[in-house]
Formats: sequence, C-alpha cells, structure tokens
Amino acid sequence: MNSIYIPAVAAFGGSAFGAISTIVTGWVTRRRRLGERHYARSISKRERIYRSFIEEASRLYADALVSDKSEIPQLVNLYALIGRMRILSSDQVVQAAERAGRVIIETYLSPNREFVDLPEFMEEMDPLRGFGEACRRELHSIPSR
Repeated sequence: MNSIYIPAVAAFGGSAFGAISTIVTGWVTRRRRLGERHYARSISKRERIYRSFIEEASRLYADALVSDKSEIPQLVNLYALIGRMRILSSDQVVQAAERAGRVIIETYLSPNREFVDLPEFMEEMDPLRGFGEACRRELHSIPSR
C-alpha cells in the first residue's frame, strides 16, 4: 500500500469511529432516560392508586362505623382500585387491600358505633395500617434507577 494512503485511511477511520461513538452514546443516553421516565411513571401511578384507595377506604370505614346502609357503588369503586392494584402491585399489597375491604364490609354489618364507644375499639380503628405498611415496603423495595 502506498504510504500516502495511510494517513487518509487513518483519518477516515477516526472520523467513522467518532461518528459511531456519538450515535451509540446518544442511543444509550436515550434508552437510559426512557427507563428513568418509565420508572418514575410506574412509581407515580402506584402512589396515585394507593392514595385513592386510602381516601376511599377511610371514607367508607368512617361511614360504616355509624351507618348500616352500605354504599354499594362506592364499594365497587374500592374493589375497582384493588383490581388495578392486582395489575401493578405485589401480592402483599393486594392482600392487605383485600383485608381492608373485608374489614369495611364487616363494619357495615356490625352494630353502629357511638363516640362514647371510641376507647373500646381504638386498636381496631386503623384498618389501613397493614395496607400502608405493605405499600411502604413495596415502594422501598423497588430498585431505584
């Protein structure tokens, strides 16, 4: 090979390598950003579902303490949230949500409570404690990106 071509081939090879490395770096960076965005969206979606469940379950539980009439449409909403959790959440979170739902239904079926009865059932007054703990464990166990 003629010695005149060696610098030209080296320059072309360097340019090609630079172009390829720029493309690969851009692709890797884009994939990483998409992964981070997907991760953040997944966490955010779970947090919204958990917040909605806690708000709805708390309202229904408070109503169940003082009323015998169950609010079937709202119970359906509660179980719809549990169904959404089945898609996104761990088994522990779903089981804790189902337990909370059962407690609410059992509370509707039990006699109404009065304010003077409050000290007697203070311990059982937080049917969402297990659910909250399961959610916290799940959110902390998801590896961060």
